Amino acid sequence: MRKKTFPGGVHPLSHIHHGKRLTDQCAVEVMPVPDEVIIPMSRIIGAPAKPLVKKGDQVLMGQLIGEAQGFISAHVHASVSGKVKAVKDCPHPTGEKRLAVVIENDHKDEVHPDIKPYGTIESMESKAIVDMIKACGIVGMGGATFPAHVKLMPPPDKKIDVVILNGAECEPYLTSDHRLMVEHPERVVNGLRAVLKVMDGAKGYIGIEDNKKNAIEKIKAEIRDDDNIEVGVVKVKYPQGAEKQLIHAITKRVVPSGKLPMDVGVVVMNVGTAAEVYNAMSTGMPSVQRIVTVTGHCIKEPKNLMVRFGTTYGQCIDYCGGFTEEPGKVISGGPMMGIAQPDLLAPVIAGTSGILALTAKETLQSDINNCIRCGRCVQACPMNLMPYKIAASADGGRFDEAQKFNAMDCVECGSCSYICPSRRMLVQSIRLSKNAIRKSMKK
Repeated sequence: MRKKTFPGGVHPLSHIHHGKRLTDQCAVEVMPVPDEVIIPMSRIIGAPAKPLVKKGDQVLMGQLIGEAQGFISAHVHASVSGKVKAVKDCPHPTGEKRLAVVIENDHKDEVHPDIKPYGTIESMESKAIVDMIKACGIVGMGGATFPAHVKLMPPPDKKIDVVILNGAECEPYLTSDHRLMVEHPERVVNGLRAVLKVMDGAKGYIGIEDNKKNAIEKIKAEIRDDDNIEVGVVKVKYPQGAEKQLIHAITKRVVPSGKLPMDVGVVVMNVGTAAEVYNAMSTGMPSVQRIVTVTGHCIKEPKNLMVRFGTTYGQCIDYCGGFTEEPGKVISGGPMMGIAQPDLLAPVIAGTSGILALTAKETLQSDINNCIRCGRCVQACPMNLMPYKIAASADGGRFDEAQKFNAMDCVECGSCSYICPSRRMLVQSIRLSKNAIRKSMKK
């Protein structure tokens, strides 16, 4: 079978199999739930939820504790039963402090009485499925945490005829999606079937990089009698899992500048998000946990863990035996797009695909030199941009010029910075220009 791909991209850490061999054969372990969980009211994207509980309240597992505010927002639920210790600003994976509900775990996991199965794909109407996704606080599990129900409510003039599940998992080191597809392919496929019922008449695809052969086999076995779902085997290349790049690889459709996937008739969801849809439908339990890859060359026992939301990064690392040496950097997510953490007090949220601890040697920064106009960043850019020109404009404070070079189309994948022989921090400069452009648009 011809493997699909997109123009541009890079191959980070290919000499060590992209770092995935540390955990790609590690079955998911259920991590013990800590004595206290910290559950933020905000995700990565969208308006924060409004707390519905206060200090001293008793809560049950699955209970709604944060109500969505606005269209791009999501409900938040208790991942344990116990007593609310505080509602206060706490560390967040973004590196900021954000409002969170702190719950003292009573270790009873007493489930809220309203939690019960919603039904089956056959028995539920399309609207009921969307309402369920919204009620259960399901958001994108690939990292951005975009509310899932919003993607399934396109305007009437946007006809969706393709739904793609993103199982590429192109970031080095991360294997949580891989293990999900290997161990629970039925959850992934049935979640896609539920979404396809909402997007009536759409064709389903599951895009998987060809280094996950056991996942490809498992998913293909699960869909062998379903003519409406196909596996799209894609080349191992970063950022193969970026939305627009995956759409191009699977369908050859190009999302125009400034447009969304729905503008070309496509909805893209992470495989973990689809699995959450099926879990909610079959059990009634809202989104309260996820698989997290805890990995890196200074983690004693790298693992894939099923972790309750609100467990801190430090607790996850301790469960994996701690550090073998002082890390140079701990990252939430992968090394290309992840966020470096100032400490280990941030809690696992829906977008925490991995916790990566890099050694001091791996994080040594080479000297930054002048741009030599080699064009490697242009060749690598999956969005067909000229990163060196945008960065030069940003560094000079010429943000209007950066906008003319289509800075806003940058997906901040980091391919340009990775490939640059002068070690220039191109993506950081582009991000600076994007922030300035957004501020100017609000005026």
